[in-house]
Amino acid sequence: MIAVGAALPLLLGSVMPHDPSENMAVSLALAALAFVVTLIIGGPIILILRAKKYGKKIRIDGPETHLAKTGTPTMGGIMVALTVIAITLVFNVAGRLSSLLPIGVLVAAACLGAIDDRMTLVGGSASGMTARFKFAWLAVFGVVAALILHLPKPFGLGLHHIYVPFYGKHDIGLVYVPLAALAIIGTANAVNLTDGLDTLAGGTAAIAFVAYGIIAYVQGQVGVVTFCFTMVGALMGFLWFNSHPAQVIMGDTGALAIGAALATAAFMTGQWLLLPVVGFVFMAETLSVILQVGYFKLTHGKRIFKMTPLHHHFELLGWSETQVAMRFWMVGMMAGLLGVALALL
Repeated sequence: MIAVGAALPLLLGSVMPHDPSENMAVSLALAALAFVVTLIIGGPIILILRAKKYGKKIRIDGPETHLAKTGTPTMGGIMVALTVIAITLVFNVAGRLSSLLPIGVLVAAACLGAIDDRMTLVGGSASGMTARFKFAWLAVFGVVAALILHLPKPFGLGLHHIYVPFYGKHDIGLVYVPLAALAIIGTANAVNLTDGLDTLAGGTAAIAFVAYGIIAYVQGQVGVVTFCFTMVGALMGFLWFNSHPAQVIMGDTGALAIGAALATAAFMTGQWLLLPVVGFVFMAETLSVILQVGYFKLTHGKRIFKMTPLHHHFELLGWSETQVAMRFWMVGMMAGLLGVALALL
């Protein structure tokens, strides 16, 4: 809180400092502020979700131990979104499209996720959006974001390149747009698949945002640095309530928004080729589902894993929920460090 107070004179001016060290200091102060704000609003939000009976419906084909989670308030991702939106608009916009773009993606994906969460509450008859309907809307958001990333200034950010470790920067032209759209869609779904255990998705996402925050800092991208660390602070605040046994679940409201925002930030740094490395846990969870479904169809009923997504496989091997989450966090941390190292090459 001392760091936050010391930074307030800079923050209240809504103008980020040009000195890199001052920029990082303000970004870290905003992360602390985001953590505190999320803690403050988290309790009342959970009470509202309980009062409205926004309880999560648990899949019956999952591990039996998860049935005890039935009725846990969902849509907890709204506390992350509200905190990041408020702090960014108050302290970090300063006319920057680079600040507004990830916020726009965050809001759009959160709204889509909230609608899906609302359709899958305990006692409801609906099973949620169809996969095609959800994919179609994510595709719309992804394409719009990709176009803004690619269009020349002042209509967009004018990005059309890729950084390849050991080989440097390369222009890929219009191919950038479909790749960016697919990455935003894919990462949103990957984080959503990872959101199956207490703290798993929130913790690994926070690690990934730290990694991209450092990458953006090295590259001097003020808006991206601040956005990433504000996300980290808000996610840590959410984890306070999501720690096992969870008082609230982020739901699609949080998972889709966090994943889409992470991919957007990655493309803004140009280091998006490293997204599967920094987000290794998300990639592994997604690949486990793809491999399981494909192998099941090819072999007419055989399986590679005991259950997917991957975290369920380890649960059925006898790992406790907290063991799985903590060990996946460890893998995520090492992957994040590797991603930063590759970005520096």
